[in-house]
Amino acid sequence: MIWDKGPVTQVIARRLQEMIRSGQLQAGERLPSQRILSEQLNVSRPSLREALLTLETLGLVQTLPARGTFVLDPASRPAQTTWRFDDAHDLRDVFQTRLLLEGEMCRLAAPAITPDALTALQAAATGFEEAWGAGDLVAHVEADLALHLGIAEACPNRMLSGVYRTVQQLVTETQRQPIPNTDPDRMRQSIAEHRAILDALARRDADTAEARMRDHIRNTAQCAGVNL
Repeated sequence: MIWDKGPVTQVIARRLQEMIRSGQLQAGERLPSQRILSEQLNVSRPSLREALLTLETLGLVQTLPARGTFVLDPASRPAQTTWRFDDAHDLRDVFQTRLLLEGEMCRLAAPAITPDALTALQAAATGFEEAWGAGDLVAHVEADLALHLGIAEACPNRMLSGVYRTVQQLVTETQRQPIPNTDPDRMRQSIAEHRAILDALARRDADTAEARMRDHIRNTAQCAGVNL
């Protein structure tokens, strides 16, 4: 069955995360095969596979060749998860692209942003903070994505926002990538960075909005092991 509205992959990831957090799936436990699990959850195997990749990037599970997928103990989660797009794009390249693209979109959005857009961004920032406090990593990343996408949609240059959408899968992965290596101090800093970006947008201060976004992406990259 499907339990909630939203993209199927995220719904599956959220359900599996709930099973881990509730203890239904224990640390060290091997998950059923993808064939069996997809039947149990009544979802397609490609959607399940993508959800498992999401949870692996977040440090909740680990897939071992010829052995299967296992729930990770929080104490033994890797400090850095594998970047799964190495064959196509280097992680540094993606962060450098984000630095240029999102900084400029933020600058252009500042004088054009509407009150409704600002309200939605504030809600996303609040959701980002609350989900982290609740330990809901899937919702935490979803809120992060909503905030960054909302800024892209507020950008009046439709070509730039269109380019952003074409690389959304890569951007999404860079927003998940630092999670296992994010300590409470860094998360408090990230929350403050979001608020600083939104404050600059609310004041229609284009230069400051751009600078705060670029600072935020540099800091996020550093948490993922990339120095820009």
